[in-house]
Amino acid sequence: MAHDRAMKQNRLGQSGIVVSEICMGTMTFGQQCDQALSNRIMDRSVDAGIDFFDAAEIYPVPPSKELAGLTETWVGEWMKGKDRDSLIIATKVAGAAHGWFNPPVRGGKAALDRHHIRKAVEGSLRRLQTDYIDLYQVHWPDHGMRCEDTLAALDELVEEGLVRAIGVSNETSYGLMKSLWTSDTHGLTRYDTIQNNFSINNRRFEDELAEVCRHENVSLLPYSPLAGGVLSGKYNDGKLPEGARFSDYLKNGQPRQKAMASRFVNDKSLETTARMIEIAKEADMDVVTLATAWSKQHDFVASTIVGASCEEQLDAIFAAADLTLDDEVMAAIDAVTKEILYPMH
Repeated sequence: MAHDRAMKQNRLGQSGIVVSEICMGTMTFGQQCDQALSNRIMDRSVDAGIDFFDAAEIYPVPPSKELAGLTETWVGEWMKGKDRDSLIIATKVAGAAHGWFNPPVRGGKAALDRHHIRKAVEGSLRRLQTDYIDLYQVHWPDHGMRCEDTLAALDELVEEGLVRAIGVSNETSYGLMKSLWTSDTHGLTRYDTIQNNFSINNRRFEDELAEVCRHENVSLLPYSPLAGGVLSGKYNDGKLPEGARFSDYLKNGQPRQKAMASRFVNDKSLETTARMIEIAKEADMDVVTLATAWSKQHDFVASTIVGASCEEQLDAIFAAADLTLDDEVMAAIDAVTKEILYPMH
């Protein structure tokens, strides 16, 4: 598969997989993006040098019983006729999401036992029309289960060649360390990646998890580097932008969705965003480029997961590839986040 440009590559943990430093997320495919637009976004990503695509069995978001799995189906159809080995495909088994992701999959059940993991991977392989998944991730950990049971089931998939590497998402420091210790103790495949929220507006990952990643050779795949679109500035005019996910959640969402949106769209995040827009202007770049470049400029990050709901958003994202923010810009960002978000630090 010919690329118009090369992009820096990083290893996922200690696995044999190397990926582009930007990953195209697909959770908008099937809800905010129709199939034709989804295909164009993936085509343009490949042209920009991206070889890494992230999906999930419950996508598109917001999840629904009717649409669950559609995103994987479209990614699988897009891959037809392409060199499969040139693409790195990641997807996720739903896991226990405290009721939020459970209803759309497997009859409303999403336990991380051998039975459900086997059913989930078989469904993903079928929809993706492939005989292996490069990175298979636990979407939400199930802390009520023995983690050795989950890891043993995932280890079987690696042994059988159905999965090349495994990862976890939305995990805590304790949960990640417990899982790594369990893998080491029982001789099971280790998590090579963790996919958590990480952005200029949410730097909690740096408190403890970053140190776990550094010492245990686990790579972060940050999602929501634009803080759910907030860092684009589209919420800063005092109105809820039409068609935006958090606008819909705040206007029409369930209590859980409204609470989630409020964590992203609030006075502190909007003030931080306004300051980031100023820093980006001084650095002569789009604030989206600034936020994306900042995300991937951490030693524990392997690839930053971006997303798009229209083609026009791609140029500012792709401009962050191979871009290194200078020390002055990084210091300015740190000063703002310490002042507004973390005044006690």
